[in-house]
Formats: sequence, structure tokens, C-alpha cells
Amino acid sequence: MLARRRIFVGLALASLAFALPARAQQFVNVLTGGTAGVYYPLGVALSKIYGDKIPNIRASVQSTKASVENLNLLQAGKGEIAFTLGDSLIAAWKGDAEAGFKAPLDKLRGIAAIYPNYVQIVASRESGIRTLQDLKGKRLSVGAPRSGTELNARAVLAAAGLSYADLGKVEYLPFAESVELMKNRQLDASLQSAGLGVASIRDLATAIPIQMVPIPPEIVAKIGDPFRPGVIPAGTYTGQDGDVPTATIPNYLVTHSGVSDELAYAMTKELFANLDQLAAAHAEGRKIRLETALEGMPVPLHPGAERFYREKGLIR
Repeated sequence: MLARRRIFVGLALASLAFALPARAQQFVNVLTGGTAGVYYPLGVALSKIYGDKIPNIRASVQSTKASVENLNLLQAGKGEIAFTLGDSLIAAWKGDAEAGFKAPLDKLRGIAAIYPNYVQIVASRESGIRTLQDLKGKRLSVGAPRSGTELNARAVLAAAGLSYADLGKVEYLPFAESVELMKNRQLDASLQSAGLGVASIRDLATAIPIQMVPIPPEIVAKIGDPFRPGVIPAGTYTGQDGDVPTATIPNYLVTHSGVSDELAYAMTKELFANLDQLAAAHAEGRKIRLETALEGMPVPLHPGAERFYREKGLIR
């Protein structure tokens, strides 16, 4: 009888052990931006990489209003990794209420610098807009309210001696919606802060004749860090015959302090082990390089990411 009981208990324990997973499943929510931008396709690729390469991970991707919303979501623990613009990240760390951060977001931790955003002002050719000063009295979309793009719009206009009051109408719309209004002649121009070849402007350029509006180097210099002069190369969009000077700003991938060191290490490692998949998702993915991963990082690195960079010799 005792032997039978032991056998029964042993079988029950074995059955329970078989039913329980070896390790609890972890969730990784990748916070991106609008579906017509660059963050989203890169985020979809990153989500797939993490789901395929990191054991016991259930990965998902979330379309958001981008930088400002992403950083606030991270602080609240509602995501594990996010794309953000550098100026938004600086403002979040400081707690700039005007930029959309009521208090310093002290839980933010760095993963990597990735690729530069280009501030791209696209106008319909029939609008007559050729310079920043030509925006006076015109209808301009500046991105979602207090988004990273909208913060860029404020900075560029201020450096050019303009404000929203100088415009004929200001719309606070995502990239795709801005483009649809321009196609219907309800907007004259849209400012979009994104990687080169962003889908929304490509779409617009195939529908109507466009004019890319230059942001001269002297205007960029007035804005200051972390903005840098850059160029939108000729042929980036249909009908763009020449190079167009503009402002660039670095993008970052960030996480928060509640993410385990093990997971942050794995997310950083698999990011750089699978750059080919990011390059296939969008051309801007080709600009992500290990050797530039720590450039200008405005928040502390996550200890898990720091461990990876030490192993690679980037931190001694």
C-alpha cells in the first residue's frame, strides 16, 4: 500500500513538473510611432527578432504618437523598449513640462543610438513655398501635439524667427493624415521628422508635384544641440532634383530601470546580431552600427546594455 502511494505521488509530481514551463514567459512591447513613419517598420522587425531569438519572450509592437508618448509609457512601465528622438529624450530626463513631461522621467535607461532623423518639410509645388519664410500665412501640419516631430517644428520655426501665429493654419496630425490633406489641397505643407525615404512623403511625391523646403545650416546652428546640419540627397523622393539642406537629430532606443539586466542584455545583443533584418525592414536600418551605439547618449545606460558594450570593448 505504501509503495503504491509513493508511486502515485511520484507520478503526480512528475506530471506537475511537465505541465509547468521551465521559465516564466516575459513580454517585450516595442513602442514605435505612426505606421507611415520609420519607427514602425523597424519596430516590427525588432519585435520579430526578439520573439525569434530570445527564449521565453512574447514580443509585440505598438503604434504610438512616437517619442513623447513612448517615453511617458516607459516611465509608467507600459513597454520594454522604445524609439525616441534625442531632443525629446533630453527633455524627458530633465522634466520639461513644455515638451510634455510633467516631471523628470528618472526610470529611463539607454540601449543604443541608432540612426539620425531628418527634419523634412515638404510642400505642394503649387503652394509657392520655397523657403522657411514662405510658410507665413500657409497651412502647415506639425505632427501630433507635443510629439517629437512637433517639438522639432517649434525649434525650427523659432530659429527662423517664426511662430505658429505667423502661419495661416496649424494642424497637429500624424504623417499619413497630413499627406492625405495635402493631396486634397487642404494643407500646403507638412513637417515630418523621420528617416530618409519615409513612406508618407514617398506616397505624396507620387501623387502630386512636391517641393522640399531647405533648412539652411545657419538656422540649424541657432537651434543648437543635439541638432546637426544634414542633407536630403537628390532623388530621395520623386521630383526632388537636387540636394536639400536640413537639420538632423539622433534617434535612440531606450528602456526603463524595471527591465531585468538579463533582458536588457539580450535585447541589446540581438539588436546588433540581426542588423540585416533591420536593414531589410527599412533603408534607415542600414545606418545602425555598433561603433556609433554610444554616441551622445543623454541618459544612463541600462546595466544590461552596459555589460554588452563592455564585452564588445566599447566601454573599458
